[in-house]
Order: sequence, then C-alpha cells, then structure tokens
Amino acid sequence: MQTLTVFSVGEDPRLRRIETSIHKKSDVRWLSDESFPDGIPNASEAGFTPLLFVVAVDDFGIDEDFVRMLRSIRVMGKDALQGCAAGVVLLGSTELDTKNAVRELIFALNLAGCAFPERPLVEATGSMRNLRVTMRTHALETLEDALAFSVEGLIERLLNFAPVRYPNPRLLVLHASDRPTSNTLALGDLVLDALDARFSVKTLSLRNGTIEDCRGCPYAVCSHYAEKGSCFYGGSISKEVIPAVQECDALLLLLPNYNDAVGANVTAFINRLTSLHISGGLSGQRLYAVVVSGYSGGDIVAKQAMGALCLNRSFLLPPHFCLMETANDPGEAVRLPGIRQRAASFAAQINRNLLADQL
Repeated sequence: MQTLTVFSVGEDPRLRRIETSIHKKSDVRWLSDESFPDGIPNASEAGFTPLLFVVAVDDFGIDEDFVRMLRSIRVMGKDALQGCAAGVVLLGSTELDTKNAVRELIFALNLAGCAFPERPLVEATGSMRNLRVTMRTHALETLEDALAFSVEGLIERLLNFAPVRYPNPRLLVLHASDRPTSNTLALGDLVLDALDARFSVKTLSLRNGTIEDCRGCPYAVCSHYAEKGSCFYGGSISKEVIPAVQECDALLLLLPNYNDAVGANVTAFINRLTSLHISGGLSGQRLYAVVVSGYSGGDIVAKQAMGALCLNRSFLLPPHFCLMETANDPGEAVRLPGIRQRAASFAAQINRNLLADQL
C-alpha cells in the first residue's frame, strides 16, 4: 500500500472521523504544519508522490499557522514540488472562508510544481449542508457519512493518480476575444507557436453565435440531455464546444481579465459544462490558462478558472497550469521583456505533461 503524507493545519472535532477514513485507504505519515516542507518525501520514480492537506478554519477564517505554511510554499521555488500530487480536505466552522482558503493553498502549491487529480477538494462547511447532494446521491445516512465517503474517494483518486500521456495530444483552445486588438490572443499565439509539432490544436471562439448561460435545469432534465452529449439550451455550446471538450486531451483557456473575473461568454461555457460533469464526459483532460490583465489581478482570474473547472468539475490540474502577464495597450503583450522565453517555457511545460516520450 502506498504511503500518503498528510499535513494537518488547525483543529476541528471532525478530524477523528477523517483520520479513520484516511487510515482505511492508505499507510499514513501524519505531520503537523510545522513539518512542512521538510516532511515532504522525495519524488518517486514510480509515479507521483501523494500529499494530503487537512486544513481547518475557525470562525475568523485562516490563522497564522495556515498563512505561515502558504508563505513557506511560495518561497520554495518553481519546481520544488515537481513530481508531487496533492488533495485537500477543508473543514470550516462557519459557512465562510472554505473556498477562499483552499484556492489560496492549491494555487500556491501549483506555482511550486504540484499537480492535482480531478476533484481534489473535499469541503465541509460548519453546517455540512454542502454535503447533502453527496449524501442523497450515494444513499448515505448522515452528513458525517458523506464526509467520510468523500474523503475516501479523494484518497483513491490521489493514490491512483497517473495522467495519461499521448503520442499526438489534442489541445482545445477556447477564447472570447477580438483578434485585432487582443493581447490575450497574441500571447496565446506565442505559446502555440512554441508547442511540439505533434500536438493537434483546435481553436474555437466563444464569440460565435449566441452563448446561452446555464439556467439551472432540474437534475433529471440535465441528466437526460447529458446522456445524449447535449444540453437543453442547445446552440454552439452543445453543437461545437461540448463535443470538442469531450474529444480533447487538454483545454487551454485564453482569458483576459474583465474586472477581476473571466468574461461572460467563458462563464457561460463553464456553467454549461454541468451536463458533461454529470454524464462523466470529463475524464482526464488537463486544464491550462493564459491570463492577461490590463492592470493587475491575473491571479484572481486564474484561481476562478481553477476553482470552476478543477475543484468543481473534473479537469486535472497539471503543474504550473497558468501563464499570467500584464499588458494594456494593443500589442503590448508580445513586446514585454522576456515574454517569448516565458511563453516558450510555458509551452515546454505543456509538452512535458502531455507528450508520451517526455519525462
């Protein structure tokens, strides 16, 4: 049985039940936040080294220990956690702070080279009402059972994490920008130009046609259309985009920063992926993003994409999933000092993660 290294931060009465679930699925090295990062084992040649972070936030949110661990991650260096894969169990004492804390943690770990399997988060708010769907779907008796069930599932995904590599990876590029003036598209082109020639690249614009946002169909209706690989609202999302997402091995989102958020058409696309998520049509696709901000806040947009598609959907998060730059005037992105080297480095990371002959 593979050994799982667990770092625990904070106190919560539900920890005892979680410890039981973790020990049921793996051999465990249970360490405190004070052991981070010295307690991280050396990367295994046989696969990813599994790490689990169990974090509790109290009525006032993240504490000094959590902040200290975040800072220690940020100073580790770009490839310090290359070869590691992680999951997070986040316990809140109220309905606040859980998603914010986990996004900060996963983003920091990813910047250090850590990868994440699909659905790498188990979250329990203070009331645990966020686990009601899991409880009903799997015919469990209590919310505590739903928490234990979710933790065991996360550990299985983490211990079995082995992303597929491909001789000719299929990359889907999605954007909603206007090409003549878009810094984001120009930067995306630099990345694509530096990709290995064995990639098959398909680019779709979300500006084409009317993009209907998700209206929150009942689960039975969404499931019915999901079985057909479609959606009740149809349109270009159902006809072009959803089939392309199903067929790709990796998704590259080109994201300009709109008021510290992704644009409306990209938001609609993300929301409409619910049917694919329900039907299991997302299976092993990696998520990448290029974010360009006119002023600042690129990290906010990157975390939004990461949260929506990795934490809430089923995309894998590869190491260094996002390239973030700041450019305002048209054409400025490709004139930034060192930009071609950074774009080429990002493309090389994609090559390493997806090509069958890369290590």
